[in-house]
Amino acid sequence: MTFALGPRAISAGCKLAAFDQLGSTNVEAMLRARGGEGGPIWFVTAEQTAGRGRRQRAWIAPRGNLACSILEVMDVQPAVAATLGFAAGLALEAALQKVSVEAALRLGPQGPRYALKWPNDVLANGKKLSGILLEAEAIAGRLAVVVGIGTNVVAAPEGTPTPAVSLAALGVQIAAEELFAALSDAWVDFRGIWDNGRGFAEIRRLWLARAAGLGEPVAIRTGTATLEGTFDTIDDTGCLIVRSADGRRMPVTAGEVYFGDAASARAT
Repeated sequence: MTFALGPRAISAGCKLAAFDQLGSTNVEAMLRARGGEGGPIWFVTAEQTAGRGRRQRAWIAPRGNLACSILEVMDVQPAVAATLGFAAGLALEAALQKVSVEAALRLGPQGPRYALKWPNDVLANGKKLSGILLEAEAIAGRLAVVVGIGTNVVAAPEGTPTPAVSLAALGVQIAAEELFAALSDAWVDFRGIWDNGRGFAEIRRLWLARAAGLGEPVAIRTGTATLEGTFDTIDDTGCLIVRSADGRRMPVTAGEVYFGDAASARAT
């Protein structure tokens, strides 16, 4: 199979740059933006050798996994652009649901259950399946926003801070090309709802309906400090709101999030 956009993505005017091997789809996308590319354009590769996740962690995508990025150039402030990550999570979750229909019917309760983990992961049966990384840069008076998305299709890394899983291990036997086509179509839908930040209230509602750990004990490690409480909601800027034992509601802008038993372990 070869990488191709889905029909809705094509109709929406999205472009595609596909590679057999690439260091990083995010890096390639931003280089193109600096060269005048206005997007929307997808960058996808069969093998990624030097990708990055959050906190500069390596994100290597072997053949069979999915590494892709979408470049959008827009007239919004960086704080507004940051909320696009929630639309990306929804698009990826919708694409995963689409490609997992056969496995869900075959496996029943043992099939994959997807959830969105703040700020930018997709979990499957409680383990990390996908990660999303947003990067933005002001170029010629506009904001170039790159949304990088990596998904463990055939293999998952070991020794990660959050245990990881692949679609193959969950019984979902699909190709990265199939997931990419579904994702490119779902992106059109949720990018449209987001509407340069004007539709974030609806994105927030949809995201919370799929959120992992909502209402549960949570621990957030920010540098050397750990904040404990209950995952209450996300606010209208995308901050995670933690409710403390004494009822205070505290906004969190960044950090490593742990739920349930993992939260208790991190807090001790």
